[in-house]
Amino acid sequence: MRRGMDFGELGDVEGALRAEGVGLAPISTGEGSLVAGGVTVLATATATDIVEGRLKGLVVPGGSADEAGLAAVRSLVDLARANSLAVIALADAVAVAAESFGVAAEAHGAVFSDGGVTLLNEGAQLSKIVSAIA
Repeated sequence: MRRGMDFGELGDVEGALRAEGVGLAPISTGEGSLVAGGVTVLATATATDIVEGRLKGLVVPGGSADEAGLAAVRSLVDLARANSLAVIALADAVAVAAESFGVAAEAHGAVFSDGGVTLLNEGAQLSKIVSAIA
């Protein structure tokens, strides 16, 4: 997640995730590290971590504007779905995840799993669902 990303009524998503005890391990969808606002964020997880069961879920904050970035995000969402991981999608990533899971979803955020989709429109909903995953 990048500073300044607006998740509407969900508020500070990263803070809410951390408050529920979630440790975030960034996965790069590009060739290298992400540089945002002069800060370099090193990837600490890979697609292999999804396949080998080292992650409990995938958080997709959205914001991929180019086709290569979207393809990489779709690939990670498909991999998470194939390995029965929950996918927490935010902002424009909700539409990407909904397409992968074959469901309809329109909200500030949504959690996708084998059991379907749970729409998230406020921070309290996010905290509740994340505590069940973590």
